[in-house]
Amino acid sequence: MDDVESFASLYEREGERVLVFLARRTLDVEVAMDLTAETFALALASWRRLRSLAPEQARAWLFTVARRQYARYVRTARVESRAIRRLGIQVPHVHEDDLAAVEERAGLPGLRALLRDELEHLSAGQRDALRLRVVEERSYAEVARTLGVSEQTARARVSRGLRTLMAALEPQLTAGGESR
Repeated sequence: MDDVESFASLYEREGERVLVFLARRTLDVEVAMDLTAETFALALASWRRLRSLAPEQARAWLFTVARRQYARYVRTARVESRAIRRLGIQVPHVHEDDLAAVEERAGLPGLRALLRDELEHLSAGQRDALRLRVVEERSYAEVARTLGVSEQTARARVSRGLRTLMAALEPQLTAGGESR
């Protein structure tokens, strides 16, 4: 089997797993598709080394890269989205039917419902702190000022809220998202 066929085989074998893994983390199919493309672009760039790995090792390598792509995305998403808006760049969109299919495979409707339920179980203080910090992207100083608490309390509310949500969501995020 030549390199093109080998790489195509890797993509056919692992592409959907990586996509679902990323969709479950981002809760955004378009972002997950971009991160999957970036993951496989790195795989192609590293093909000389990757092609000699056993299938399980190649899968582990891909998921490590996918995790790193996701972490990078989380760190830079705000900056990139602001720049895209500021520059007026038109980003191509995926067809609606493709989005729906990936959302269904990744179980995003259920994850969104679970997230909504878990948010309702948080204290009002934690929910407000998360909304201000995560959704509205305010600094901890602004969160503290808006809530009338110390910055340390604001940080603690955000941290506790995120830990609580992650504990509730983690079993769902890992279920079916990757093969172990």
